[in-house]
Amino acid sequence: MRSAQEDEYSLVEAETDLQNLFEMRRESQDSDYLMEETLSADSKHSYRILGILKDKSLGSWVSETQLSETRAAKAQAWETQAFEAQARANQPKRSLPEATAASVPKHKPFKEEEVTSSFFIIYIIMLFLVGIPLLFLEMAVGQQMNQDSLDLWKIIGPWTGGVGYTAFLVCFAISTYVNVINSWILFYVSHSFQAHVPWQKCPLLKNSTVFDPECARTSPSMYYWYRKILKASNTIEDGGPPALSLSMPYFLAWCLVCAFMINGLKSTGKVMYILVPLSCFIIFCLLIRSLMLDGAMYGLQYLLKIKTSTMYSFTTWSVAGCQVLFDLGLGFGPVISLASHMPRSNNCLSDAFLLALAKTVILSLITPCLFAILGFWATSVTHRCSERNTESIIKMIIQGNLPPEAQPPADMGEDPTFIYSTWLEALPESLQMLVRSKVPECSKSNQFLKIKEGTHFVIPTLVEVTSTLPGSTLWSLLLFLMMLSWGLSTTMGFMHGLIIPLQDTFSSLRKQSRPLTVGISMIMFLCGLFFIRPSGSYFIRLLNIYCTIFPAIFILLCENIAVAWAYGAKRFIEELKILWSNPVSRVFVCLWRFVNPVVLVVLLVAILIHLSMKPLIYVAWNSKNSTQILRMYPPWGLVLVVFSLIILLFPIPVYFVYCLVYRIPFKSKSRISSITSFKSLTLRDQKRSNNKSSEEEILQAIKEQ
Repeated sequence: MRSAQEDEYSLVEAETDLQNLFEMRRESQDSDYLMEETLSADSKHSYRILGILKDKSLGSWVSETQLSETRAAKAQAWETQAFEAQARANQPKRSLPEATAASVPKHKPFKEEEVTSSFFIIYIIMLFLVGIPLLFLEMAVGQQMNQDSLDLWKIIGPWTGGVGYTAFLVCFAISTYVNVINSWILFYVSHSFQAHVPWQKCPLLKNSTVFDPECARTSPSMYYWYRKILKASNTIEDGGPPALSLSMPYFLAWCLVCAFMINGLKSTGKVMYILVPLSCFIIFCLLIRSLMLDGAMYGLQYLLKIKTSTMYSFTTWSVAGCQVLFDLGLGFGPVISLASHMPRSNNCLSDAFLLALAKTVILSLITPCLFAILGFWATSVTHRCSERNTESIIKMIIQGNLPPEAQPPADMGEDPTFIYSTWLEALPESLQMLVRSKVPECSKSNQFLKIKEGTHFVIPTLVEVTSTLPGSTLWSLLLFLMMLSWGLSTTMGFMHGLIIPLQDTFSSLRKQSRPLTVGISMIMFLCGLFFIRPSGSYFIRLLNIYCTIFPAIFILLCENIAVAWAYGAKRFIEELKILWSNPVSRVFVCLWRFVNPVVLVVLLVAILIHLSMKPLIYVAWNSKNSTQILRMYPPWGLVLVVFSLIILLFPIPVYFVYCLVYRIPFKSKSRISSITSFKSLTLRDQKRSNNKSSEEEILQAIKEQ
């Protein structure tokens, strides 16, 4: 007989253990080592979890009738108390700052209905409706102005004169941490030249054959991500010096950027001629290889799904619109700065369509590649989950923790998931619920849809996926090279958003291109050391979510208003028509004046609502039990966000107030370029060439005589 205190203690332990079990099942953490931990803990505390004491003297069954009755009664009791314990476990008992990542609802930018071709269709619509018109607007403004990019908006729309300065500040803020992401990738590249990538399996303890228990409690990729690369702290308040593991890759990343840009736009253009084809070639290779993987067709099924509910989803349209703007690099300044070095006679409208077409082709290649790889990954993980569940169930039957009727098939064949799920569904309902409470759920769809939020989760997720591919070393290296080419291209774009405006504003810096590039790179390197500290990735997430999205779209809105209403869309189009000697479609007038401003305002409102309703939380690393937990940002985190937004957007309202005080008109009275002088210069050049050719003809005739 057990005492009341022992029974009460058993119920408390049952509640705690069962809560952990269901949390792990909801999270669908099907990695090998985590399943071993779950199953071993489940076997060890099986009777305490269910609140049932097994009679040790019942070593044999008296008769078939007694056997059936006993099992039925015990299964019913187990099922009833399991549900009661689950109900108690679901009650909130911990505060948000200390809650695990599984116990707090996560924000996922892509829901199940969004991981379909519907999102791709919406993306294409937003690309032609908003992306191309705004890209054409920025390219045309930069190309036709051909002057100081910081002050050009004072000519186009006097009230929006502070837009250039805000874009410069945004470029500066992003440049401080964007190259840190490249250092993460370089760290992976440096450890990829091995027969087996180290994040494929947990490392052994020193001088031992036992796996590192800290790694065994989570997936190997997450272990390497937090402990080996980031040296992540438990909270954002925990400081510390820069991580030594990232110092050299970070320095190398800035050396590469500086070397690629040392000779200005000429060297950058040559580098882009290498990086862009290289990334496209890698994407094509990954696509061909991914289509031959087991489970690839399962992933492609999601790509072929078109759900009408998604087409009417406001969230999906908002996400697609923001994605289009950021893929094209709009609102940050580099597009205008680079376009200012193009000849005025260049037709930037065709360039905008060409760039959009290239983005569409790359997206159409990489999307099926990722879906096929995710399908293979989900299939492989689910197969391993089914096999391990089968082994654990057999062990529990031998130990007497499960009745013999729960005996699974010994041979799982080539498709363990199908055999396991078919066998499980054929069990009686009570026995089926009992088995499900004992082992983790093996769901291919849940595994496939497990998409993490944020850049710092995309990288380890892709690392984990590629580590399961046959020949993981080669494919991991190709993946990292592709990501590195994209990252370096992005960093160079933001650097040009800093260098070109400075050279346009201070003419003396145009002859000092190399020292200027080295100097700005050193400044960005020193600023970025803050983000390779143990808490640096938490700050990157805070700034990337709250301090880049809103300013970029607000800048685009001001630019659109300046061209469409302050300067005049019709006037702008007519000047382009004269300069190019080709007509420009009037469709862009309608898009700039009515469609694009409305879409940008809607996106701004959607972002404000999303950020205001979303709690200010971040995913942190708990070194005590090697898990990810959700923590609230400290109060100064909100102050930092507000202060950063005020600093970035400060030039726009200040110059707006300046215009009101000095009664500067809203509409621009200046012309973007002097068309008459431009045409006269063109005619003069033609006359010179004609005169030169006539003189050469006369001299040739004299020689012949």
